[in-house]
Amino acid sequence: MRTDLVVIGAGPAGLAASLAASARGVGVVLVDGATEAGGQFYRQPAAGLGAGRPQALHHRWRTWERLRDGLAAGPVRVLTEHHVWCAERTSGGFTVHALLGPEQEEPAEVHARAVLLATGGHEQVLPFPGWTLPGVVTAGGAQAMLKGGLVVPGRRAVVAGTGPLLLPVATGLAAAGVEVAALVESTGPARLARHGRALAGKIPEAAGYAARLLRHRVPFLARHTVVRAHGDDRLTGVTVAALGSGGRVRSGTERHLPCDTLAVGHGMLPHTDLADGLGCRLDGLAVAVDTEQRTDVPGVWAAGEATGIGGAALALAEGHIAGCSAAAHLHGTTPAPAPAALKARTGHRRSAAALEAACVPPPHWTEQITDDTVVCRCEEVTAGAVRDALDLGAGDARTVKLLTRAGMGWCQGRMCGGAVAGLAGCEPTPTRRPFARPVPLGVLARQHPQEGLS
Repeated sequence: MRTDLVVIGAGPAGLAASLAASARGVGVVLVDGATEAGGQFYRQPAAGLGAGRPQALHHRWRTWERLRDGLAAGPVRVLTEHHVWCAERTSGGFTVHALLGPEQEEPAEVHARAVLLATGGHEQVLPFPGWTLPGVVTAGGAQAMLKGGLVVPGRRAVVAGTGPLLLPVATGLAAAGVEVAALVESTGPARLARHGRALAGKIPEAAGYAARLLRHRVPFLARHTVVRAHGDDRLTGVTVAALGSGGRVRSGTERHLPCDTLAVGHGMLPHTDLADGLGCRLDGLAVAVDTEQRTDVPGVWAAGEATGIGGAALALAEGHIAGCSAAAHLHGTTPAPAPAALKARTGHRRSAAALEAACVPPPHWTEQITDDTVVCRCEEVTAGAVRDALDLGAGDARTVKLLTRAGMGWCQGRMCGGAVAGLAGCEPTPTRRPFARPVPLGVLARQHPQEGLS
């Protein structure tokens, strides 16, 4: 299949970019691994579930309706259940390689003159004793179950960690009938107050969530953290404790909260695998872009969480700007994004930077990890094994990986990378991978058949 522009990722950024580019006369193919467009933020329940009021599960539903209707009415070709594992530069443009369907065994290709990466991000969960028990899920996982499957993970839940995602998860579960025993946030109000000016635009949204928490009588424990999850075959409760001014657990403040579900998250990290494979420069953990959302690789744009975690509103603005820029450069004209999008991007980036600075995990979280706590679930590497590697001279996450196999499993370090880096006392760095997801050997063999052999 050939097109002018291929957009990878059908979340807010990808949808906005596709519509903006298509409206300017560019042929667009939108590729996503899910069964429906929308991404995590606009995740939809399957039609067969018969959801009577799907809007009750969503924030900014009217924006989703506008995006959905624009996509349905326009010429954008949407390819769902296309799991992209590689994007490469080829003669005349780019080739995007994907695996089809839930089995992810059959290959597909899209050839385009330009690529726009809207690959989103993934959750960061830092380990603690008991975090591998059944009943412990990520905050985003609990939200996905509710939005996509119309199911709840349990009857009594604790929502914990840090970051703005915890608010919609707690209120969403409570509205669905789950008893939320507590919302446990490690950041305190004083830390947020330091960034009050940058976060002023978020006050109405935060007030709305606060009102819902009060309505459902959800206790809010600021400057607290989960110390341990309890249970044998599954989760039966958690121990939480208050944090002191230095970020350490205050002795004597521990309390036990019975629950059958713990939804936990410590912020998000950008998906940069495809950008890195294309040779795009990274700025820290995110894809580096200019004011037009262009990467430093000609013909490649990026928008949304891949360029820095900032939420759906920022992703929409960046997607629109990126789509306008890509269309203009393909036509050889000057980009003309909507002034409102430029203004929104500036404001939302400011608040996103403030939230990133305020909502950080407790600085001494590694002190709570016992030696028998599993850190890398894929390879069953414990914190004790990581510490032994440090005693042997490992000074970075890569050396720990070589000595322990932490990060060599199915997730390729996406889940454990931050924890291993924290235990090693170094900053997390993007892991360079040749492919964005596992690929069957048969698919690779068909991509590069041997020639000239007798």
